Order: sequence, then structure tokens, then C-alpha cells
Amino acid sequence: MSVRKITEYPEEVLGQVGKPVENFDDGLAELCADMLDTMYDAEGVGLAAPQIGLNLRLFVMDCDGIKLIAANPEIVYTEGEQSGQEGCLSVGKVPAVVVRPMKARLKAQDLKGEWFEHEAEGYAARCFLHETDHCDGKLFIDHLPKLRRDMVLKRFRKEKNWK
Repeated sequence: MSVRKITEYPEEVLGQVGKPVENFDDGLAELCADMLDTMYDAEGVGLAAPQIGLNLRLFVMDCDGIKLIAANPEIVYTEGEQSGQEGCLSVGKVPAVVVRPMKARLKAQDLKGEWFEHEAEGYAARCFLHETDHCDGKLFIDHLPKLRRDMVLKRFRKEKNWK
């Protein structure tokens, strides 16, 4: 498989609601293998299709003992609250504290198109929510107050040597 280029803010695809995955074939399996390779290469714990420039509702993750592929993901239940550092491969891994639910239940399809549900808490729940957000055209910085979001983006631009 191969490592793909990670799409970075402010690319348009990162703000678009992903199109549903409709073909559960060898091409999808190859794409997911590439996404896992790309995620591991970048030392991430999750990667959504928009992060490699594809407007699809699809993500992969390997976080806190949960490794899965989620096509057409939706969060069907959340509970509680947690606050913790979060970063994103598409925003140069610049971290910020984000408040998210403590528990989340994900409903998605696997590589064969079979629906499944998986529940997680803590860091893995945060990953479910973060990656599903990507499929909905949202970044973690969209959950931040304006001042904090501006600070994260300023640091990201500085690291990229953007003016």
C-alpha cells in the first residue's frame, strides 16, 4: 500500500460534508489500507478521507486498543463530558483543549458494507467524535472559542511559514 499526502487547513474538502460510501469493493479496501499507512506514517490515531483530499464519509482509527474502519459513520449516543488535548494531522498537530462527551457510540459500515455499532469512552470516544466530525465537514478547531481557535491557527501558520 502507500502513504498519501495529508490535506491541510484551509483546503476546501475539509469543510465539506462527505458523500456516502456506496461501493464496498477491493478499491475501498485498498483506500483504507493506504489511509492506515498514512495515519501510522504521520503518527496519528485516526484519519478521515477528507484528510487525504477525498470527499467521502470514511475514516480509519487505531486508538486505545480500538482499530476499525468506519464507512458512513454517525454518532448515535453520547454521555458525560471530558476535557483534554486534541490535535489534528490537517492542522499540523497543533494541540488545544477541547470539551467532548466522555462516552460515544458509533454506528458505521465495515469494509463489506455490514452495519456495526461500537461504544468507547475517554480517548477512543474522542477519536470517534473527531473523525466523524471530519466526515461532517468540521475540524476540532470549530469546537473552540474564537480566541483560542485564532491562537491555534496562528501557531499553525507560523509552523508552515505562512504570512
